[in-house]
Amino acid sequence: MNDPRDFIAHEAALLDARRFDDWLALFADDGHYWVPLLGAAQADPFSHNSLAYEDRLLLQLRVERLKNPRAHSQHPASHSQHVLQPSRIEEEGADDVRLRTPFLYIEARGDDQLLLSGTARHHLIRTPTGWSIREKRIDLLNAARALPAIQLFI
Repeated sequence: MNDPRDFIAHEAALLDARRFDDWLALFADDGHYWVPLLGAAQADPFSHNSLAYEDRLLLQLRVERLKNPRAHSQHPASHSQHVLQPSRIEEEGADDVRLRTPFLYIEARGDDQLLLSGTARHHLIRTPTGWSIREKRIDLLNAARALPAIQLFI
């Protein structure tokens, strides 16, 4: 998969198929998943709280929890649907690329559904085997509002 825009669509498809181990494998060893509390207005994950700022170890722990049959928050299991607008390349270097992808995210569990919208910003690095995620940043629209627990990965 050479086109990074195809990589973004593939990543969302893995999440929607609940293939969390395959999704986690897309992250670089130093990769991060970040959901700023202030959305696009937040400059970094250190000067203000975030809804999530997770390295590979924390992501692995969340994936293991989601797969654990004793995880009470997953009875019934949560499912997601990512509806992506076309990704736009914002910066491109020899070995990395930054993309911006507006999205709608639906998370369903039992009779409940959560709808979120925002922009995903990916910083991808080129590796010998293809693209890897150095950072996935989710800028939610109206991020500072009260949100219910988000069980899966946006």
